[in-house]
Amino acid sequence: MKIVCLDLEGVLVPEIWIEFAELTGIAELRATTRDVPDYDELMRFRLDVLNRNGLGLPDIEGVIAKLAPLDGAKTFLDGLRERYQVVILSDTFYEFARPLMRQLGWPTLFCHELAVADDGRITDYRLRMADHKRCSVEAFRGLNFRTLAAGDSYNDTSMLKAAHTGVLFRPPQNVVDEFPQFPVARDYAALDGHIREAFAD
Repeated sequence: MKIVCLDLEGVLVPEIWIEFAELTGIAELRATTRDVPDYDELMRFRLDVLNRNGLGLPDIEGVIAKLAPLDGAKTFLDGLRERYQVVILSDTFYEFARPLMRQLGWPTLFCHELAVADDGRITDYRLRMADHKRCSVEAFRGLNFRTLAAGDSYNDTSMLKAAHTGVLFRPPQNVVDEFPQFPVARDYAALDGHIREAFAD
């Protein structure tokens, strides 16, 4: 009984906030969990920037509608799902992820929700639970799954630690330097190799 737990942004799809920052020209919105370890601090900052610039969910949805999964992501994911159980554990929001999940064939996704006013302004966000990636991996282990987790950012490291095997996928150098205990995969073939090796017995 084996399960693969994957982060979403930076692993299977582009970083939504970076794409949005590029389109709007608001450089502040380029910050992600690769840069800011504290997720609440990051989200409060993002919501403040959106409100100051009069931007809301419809503006972000317009960007997401133009995005596609990373090259090779769907083929990689389809191959994994033929062999193992796969769950995507993300700190994105269902409101953001839906168009991308459709393109990926509707894999199972655990993430969060936004609070949106009638005028489309994002007023708050609601976590499914604190540190949900780690809690999910621990729950799968409690269900007697052998677990492998892969992600690219600070907010993935707790689930990597909780899994039987953790792998960093295309991480920035600062994350590699701070978490040298995790092997690094730079492409899907390398990540698939780590997964096959971890589940070989």
